[in-house]
Amino acid sequence: MLALAQPTPRLPNQYYPDDENVRQYFSAQIRQLSPERSLRAAIGQSPVRKSSVRPIEKPLRKSASIVAGKSMLNAASDDDTSSTVNGDTAKPRALLRSNTDVVRSRQTLPENPDPTEEWEMRHGYDEQYNSTKYLEHLSSTFFMYYTDKRHDTGGKPRQQDPNYNSSEWRMRDRLKTVSAALIMCLNIGVDPPDVVKTNPTAKLECWIDPTPVIGTNSKTMEQIGKKLQEQYEGLSIRVRYKQYLDPSVEETQKFCKSLRRNAKDERILFHYNGHGVPMPTPSGEIWVFNRNYTQYIPVSLYDLQIWLGAPSLYVFDCSNAGNIIANFDRFVEKHEEEDAEAKRKDPSLQLPTHGDNIQLAACGKTESLPTNPSLPADLFTCCLTTPIDISLRFFLLNNPLPCEVSLKDVTRIPGRLAERRSPLGELNWIFTAITDTIAWNLLPRATFKKLFRQDLMVAALFRNFLLSERIMRANGCHPMSVPSLPETHNHPLWQAWDLTIEMVLAQLPAMIAAEDGGPSYEYVHSEFFTDQLTAFEVYLAQGAPNQEAPSQLPIVLQVLLSQVHRLRALILLSRFLDMGAWAVNLALTIGIFPYVLKLLQSAAFELKPVMIFIWARILAVDGACQADLIKDNGYQYFLTMLNPSAQLPVPNQSEHRAMSAFIIAMFCRGFSQGQTVCLSPELIETCISHFQDAENPLLRQWSCLCISMLWADFPEAKWVGIRSQAHQKLCEMAIDPVPEVRAAALHALNNFLGIPDLTAQVAHYEESVASTIMIMTNDGNSMVRRELLVFFSTFVKRYQNRFLVTAFEQLVEEKESLVDTAAKNNWNPQHGSLSRRCSKPGSDEEADFQRVSKGSVQGTMWMHLLILSVDPHPEVAQDAKIIVDYIHEVLLASPLGWRAQPLMIDIVRLSRRAAMSNPPVASRQPSAAPNGRRTPLSGSPGPPALPKNESYLSAGMRRTASMAAAMKRLTFGGPAEDSQASQTVHVTQHYPGGPKRSRVPEEWSRPPDIHDPESKPKVYIKAKSAKPKGFQKYDPSSAPALPLKSGFFDWSIEYFGEPQMRPNEPDEPGSGDYNKKLWRRSRNEKVLNCTQPLKGLAGTSRWDEPVGYFNNGSQPTKMCFHQFEDHLAIADDRDSICIWDWTNHTRLCRFSNGNPPGSRINEARFINEDDSALLLTGSSDGIVKIFRNYESEKSIELVSAFRALTDHVPSTKNAGLVLDWQQGQGKLLVAGDVKAIRVWNAATEICTNNITARSNSPITSLTHDAVEGSTLIAGYGDGAIRVFDQRLKPSTEMVRVWRKHNQWITNVHMQRGGFRELVSGCRDGEVKLWDLRWKDEVRTIRAVETEGGAGGGATRGGVMRGLSVHEHAPVFAAGSSSHTLNVFHTNGTPLSVLSPTIPSTYTGTHFLQSHRHTPMASSAFHPHRMVVAGGAVGSGWINVWRCKGVEGMEEKI
Repeated sequence: MLALAQPTPRLPNQYYPDDENVRQYFSAQIRQLSPERSLRAAIGQSPVRKSSVRPIEKPLRKSASIVAGKSMLNAASDDDTSSTVNGDTAKPRALLRSNTDVVRSRQTLPENPDPTEEWEMRHGYDEQYNSTKYLEHLSSTFFMYYTDKRHDTGGKPRQQDPNYNSSEWRMRDRLKTVSAALIMCLNIGVDPPDVVKTNPTAKLECWIDPTPVIGTNSKTMEQIGKKLQEQYEGLSIRVRYKQYLDPSVEETQKFCKSLRRNAKDERILFHYNGHGVPMPTPSGEIWVFNRNYTQYIPVSLYDLQIWLGAPSLYVFDCSNAGNIIANFDRFVEKHEEEDAEAKRKDPSLQLPTHGDNIQLAACGKTESLPTNPSLPADLFTCCLTTPIDISLRFFLLNNPLPCEVSLKDVTRIPGRLAERRSPLGELNWIFTAITDTIAWNLLPRATFKKLFRQDLMVAALFRNFLLSERIMRANGCHPMSVPSLPETHNHPLWQAWDLTIEMVLAQLPAMIAAEDGGPSYEYVHSEFFTDQLTAFEVYLAQGAPNQEAPSQLPIVLQVLLSQVHRLRALILLSRFLDMGAWAVNLALTIGIFPYVLKLLQSAAFELKPVMIFIWARILAVDGACQADLIKDNGYQYFLTMLNPSAQLPVPNQSEHRAMSAFIIAMFCRGFSQGQTVCLSPELIETCISHFQDAENPLLRQWSCLCISMLWADFPEAKWVGIRSQAHQKLCEMAIDPVPEVRAAALHALNNFLGIPDLTAQVAHYEESVASTIMIMTNDGNSMVRRELLVFFSTFVKRYQNRFLVTAFEQLVEEKESLVDTAAKNNWNPQHGSLSRRCSKPGSDEEADFQRVSKGSVQGTMWMHLLILSVDPHPEVAQDAKIIVDYIHEVLLASPLGWRAQPLMIDIVRLSRRAAMSNPPVASRQPSAAPNGRRTPLSGSPGPPALPKNESYLSAGMRRTASMAAAMKRLTFGGPAEDSQASQTVHVTQHYPGGPKRSRVPEEWSRPPDIHDPESKPKVYIKAKSAKPKGFQKYDPSSAPALPLKSGFFDWSIEYFGEPQMRPNEPDEPGSGDYNKKLWRRSRNEKVLNCTQPLKGLAGTSRWDEPVGYFNNGSQPTKMCFHQFEDHLAIADDRDSICIWDWTNHTRLCRFSNGNPPGSRINEARFINEDDSALLLTGSSDGIVKIFRNYESEKSIELVSAFRALTDHVPSTKNAGLVLDWQQGQGKLLVAGDVKAIRVWNAATEICTNNITARSNSPITSLTHDAVEGSTLIAGYGDGAIRVFDQRLKPSTEMVRVWRKHNQWITNVHMQRGGFRELVSGCRDGEVKLWDLRWKDEVRTIRAVETEGGAGGGATRGGVMRGLSVHEHAPVFAAGSSSHTLNVFHTNGTPLSVLSPTIPSTYTGTHFLQSHRHTPMASSAFHPHRMVVAGGAVGSGWINVWRCKGVEGMEEKI
């Protein structure tokens, strides 16, 4: 069955003929598939789904892509000569491929076609398109690639605000109230002269009636004082209280000074009850008595501040208390001025502080205390010390409804304040939660922390002060405080408090009756906490808009005290902490830490997973909690959970073990005590056992990092690891499929280095590790390569002297090689000191020089460092340069410096002379070594790019001279040592390269553009190179320092500071990214709807309708259309890439690919086109780069860059690099001038398969089937085409070989849609169509006429320069060497002959006159639209054409 394109039954399929009967037949077939599958079938893809790590999939069964009907392909033999077909060798029936074929066969179609009859497509792929199971498989295994965090950040941690303090929540300056003076100036029986009391009036002081009883020896004053002390002890029992009843001024001075002397720098509480003395004066003076109690004596605030000092807490319960508040700070300022003056006179003078004071006052300046007889006289004090009693009384007095409870009954509520499950205790518990929440919601964070978290006494008084503001305001007073608070009396939570009181009072009669011997009654607990947790859950469900702090957070904190609600509260708290670092900071600020620390002592099995989660989030934000975990052995909680034998009541146990490993790693990080207590073989063995967990890479990653932190600067732990062979197990992680795990293993191995006693045994262990992980220099992930360089830098620093010898020997060898090259090129190098011998007269040591570093680990690592110093990724190259520069600078300062300096000077001179003699040319010429030069071993890192000399020279030797020369040498195939055998192999280049087939002209097996002259536009401006995000250029003037610092651990920590319980932002419905994603998907479907019906027209109409033309500024070599955006990427013949809006003829962006001289861009592809696309480029030096935001010069970023081909073989038949991208499977197929096809996995970023090319000719083109992605087809320079099945073993993976072409394969391409035509073309102008099931071609078309031949209607063109195939329409275009682009139907019918035109201002000829003698340079079809673009050699102008009649049909659709 045909592949389907659109999601609705009435939309067209891959080929949409005009006949109405056929349309009905297609519609019936479309209805058999779901909308989503039918949409993706058109483009060989499935719905977008993002994943941080793509799972390794098992190979699918061998399907109809290779096996179809009775015709099955046998695997070809290794000698590349046997390829047979078993069974019936007859060709299948002819396929209907185009509108033309449909027209010819219409008379054979019945009026009502049989629905069981099927139209076959190429290669037997109709089986897959009919398979619901297979289409569902495609839908479930589609991912976006190079979009993970490691690609966005490059493994660099976020830049922290220098003013940010992760431990700011901790109370570093925590104070406590140690002493309290309770001053009671009541003078019972005598009213002060300025107070007029009502009758009746308020009498109770501390709930005691002070009215003297006639005829009794009353000790009322002492009782009141004792009662007040008891009330304060209910707030804080640890404070030393002292009662001062009706004190004189002398006593006041004495006890105040004594309190300060004993308290030292701690806080003092000064409670003043002035109900029996005059009101404070306007200047703030308070009153006490003389010794005989005959006079009232004022006490100035100035004196009081001297006596008490600071810090102090003042409580003023008297009328006109606002006068004290108003004048208090004025006297503090006066003290500070006097102290400053005294300090100027005597700097050594020790003076007390006066500024840190907190004040609470009962009323304003002109307000008198309430005299309601139903309320106590010390209403303010009762609010501060007995909030529950006064709240009950206040509720009864203000309740308008009749109630069975009297004021006396409220004192009989059962329970104690400390018992939370009792009615009275529950009231106190809820009151604390409500007042904390009101303060949290209304107060600034700094004020809240100071008043409610710094001092228990202060916190208790201010909670109760919020109640006093409510009650006192209801009685005509406005309490005041310093620091001042916003109005809190009308907060909505007070209604919840009233409801709680009402619910208790409603049950009070029954409880009293039960207490008096009546029927028993079970108290019904309040639903307050349950309701608040529900409200908190609603907040979490809303996603915390704008990171607004939840109002219920203090209540959640209080709920943790209850076993009934604890589990639910912890789960909700974990969901809140998962929102990010801001949420963790809020929770720590509110005071969550002591509670979760205490819960580590709990043995509750159900709490373990959530506790692990919470602690992981806390440590991700503030890692300075090691000392807290070591208390009471809290770390053991996580050590136990890390063990594989420990069970957790959750399905994802491995993820929680990963969190436990993270917690232990943070516990050991930089904390020697933590390393000591965790040191045990069991811990290391446990981490090693987790290396085998294939399902959870996070566990593998943090198991490595846990060992790393245990080893850091801890030799004893390293020896324990050696005995457990941990270093060998970590080396095995070098091929882990997840880049983060590979980087974590390198981090651990880096910390493995450095055992202080460097014995031969230790050196053996370290060198074996270094030699094992050198294969990671070819890793495709830059983060891994940077971490490898950190290891290299530590190793280089540790074995510095050996590397000095290695570097010196490399300089000597470098000079010898340059001298030999100069002699072979017939120019005399003997100029000054440019001789083989050292410049020291009479010395012949260098001539007899023997390398002592040859074959050593240091020698091999040094060559890898030189190669990495020209890595395609700027950050990797920069780190490697720092290491190389460090060694060279130390070498110059060493005893070898006097010999190294002349060598460097000679090398620079010889290198410049060689560069002038052989300037690099960016053409199809081979970027290989001159004849006789040595090249790297196959499998070793290939020749790196040639950098500018200036990047290695500074201040006369700004960058080491040998480095510049060494890189030149490596660029041309200089010596490199294999990481396994450390051997140098001499490969001599032969011209012409490679064995040739008999009696075949050499020209046939060379690329068509081998003789093209270099394009030389009038003005060529070097474009700016794209850099990775956050790239910071190293200052070359600063001295290099080793070892390099790794940021990988800090970057890894960020994972636990990011949301994990909810979808990513692009997957969150309603988010901006999600809406953009929906819009793009809708746009994509619209493009498909508009273009799929046009394929029939494309095969019958001409393609010469011009869309426009624009000047690219340089000659194009590769073009690529975006599937859905109006973007056209054009790579020129140098190193620039231009992004054009081809519909508006506007250039959006131009940037440099960063190619070294002698190389050029061979490939350009868009990936992830269904969503936010990336641009992938491949260069002839084997480098692949991927760019983000490619359409913006300001925002463009380098996502990834790696050396995909590491063993280029010198060849005069140079194909450079060819590649093909498999979006469905995330694979990058790379080949070229190598003996293999490399399969790079985009998810793992490592080469997962090496398919033997089975030919000495270069691979010139690659393509694959878009259905399964397991079949790939390669075209070769000798005209052969080979088919490989990646699912088979290496000996049988080649399943077909065609040798019907005789010359260089220009292109081979399999359509993604349509009838899946497999089209190939070679330089002689022949185009062939193939079916994987047949051993012969389906059709041969002469697309470009050869010189002197007849060509089936094609124009004369000599050589086919390029071949482009439309992905869905049955058309292809062949570029000729005579400035024409010939468009054909796949049945061989010529459609159009296009000739690019350029304006006269460029050619000097007539307007829009063509270049009739320049070959075509490049062409490309749009994947969906009926549009083709092309450009010619020597011209920067791009022409765009479309199929005639398309515009009108698009409007109708």
